[in-house]
Amino acid sequence: MSRISVIAAAALALAGSRVAAQSASPLAGAIRAGQAGERYDGYMGVAGPVAPNVRSQVNAVNIRRRKLYIELAQRRNVTAEVVGLATACQLFPQLGVGEAYLLQDGVWRRRGAGAAPVPDYCR
Repeated sequence: MSRISVIAAAALALAGSRVAAQSASPLAGAIRAGQAGERYDGYMGVAGPVAPNVRSQVNAVNIRRRKLYIELAQRRNVTAEVVGLATACQLFPQLGVGEAYLLQDGVWRRRGAGAAPVPDYCR
């Protein structure tokens, strides 16, 4: 199975997850403020101080994503980690200007006006 088909399937599986996360008001506000964002491994993370309800929403998104990653990995005969990494390749280009993201170096950054960031392994 090709890496591209894993990426495409993962992106389709999560298309609604990012939209749902952004429509939930406390989490959406934290994303806009750069306090929560996407991680290189396909999960969301907390990039700064947040209210407990925001942390709970980030955890809930990650639980749903993990479940989807496991299901997709079983169908594709890969690991859930591979699906998560491939999904990050699709999620990072969707980041809005000012949104936080975490690369493999462990440093949270905010998207600038230029090209969307992508983890090195996506290239």
